[in-house]
Amino acid sequence: MTKLALDNHEREAVANDPWFSSLSATLRHDILRRAQVRRFPDAGVICRRGDPADAWLAVLAGAVRIGSHTPEDRQLTLRYIEPGVWFGEVEMFDLKGRPYDVLAHGDTTLLCVGREEMQEILVNHPEFCLALLRLQSQRMRQLYRLVEDLNTKSLRARIARQLSQLARTYGEPADAGSPEVRIALRLRQTELAGLIGCSRQRLNQELKLMERDRTIRIEHGGVVVRNGQALRQIYERASS
Repeated sequence: MTKLALDNHEREAVANDPWFSSLSATLRHDILRRAQVRRFPDAGVICRRGDPADAWLAVLAGAVRIGSHTPEDRQLTLRYIEPGVWFGEVEMFDLKGRPYDVLAHGDTTLLCVGREEMQEILVNHPEFCLALLRLQSQRMRQLYRLVEDLNTKSLRARIARQLSQLARTYGEPADAGSPEVRIALRLRQTELAGLIGCSRQRLNQELKLMERDRTIRIEHGGVVVRNGQALRQIYERASS
């Protein structure tokens, strides 16, 4: 890994993360000064399941796909990690290796803090331990909600929530002056279906119904959210 200076966009990605920005200035400075930058091309392998966990990671640009494979070698997508988000801290403590495959989605830049550096930060900054526990608590809540949705929500509600989240994280104006939002994270329907936990055929059916209702518009390689409020209401009605 080679030390590289961060550009303004990359610095903003880290600085704007709510969890990281809640840390003290001295702790943030110590993390960044010990970090190194790695860049990966689209579909580049960051690590494979079972690889030693040698670094704590944050996405600076692009996206990271967390996934695995079934015994039939079918690719499963568990989540996409957006710029500003740190991940991989659990494996730094349990010493059991990476529990998933990690691949770049688009040209991707990562910030990496090595195991020894992370241990030094923990020794020098007692608040870091509590901050990591807080980060894990947030993720456990997200996991509980995901499991609840899978067991209690309709497929349409799960799709609506996922599209809302993607639009919030990766959204950009579809056209100048238009309220429509294009999801800039380019996902094939097979990838989106894997993320939601359904077949591509069922996903396609629901997307076409949403398109007919003028809630979304399907484009080659992506989705445009035409009515974000209607999309959120689909999930909210399922939750009430």
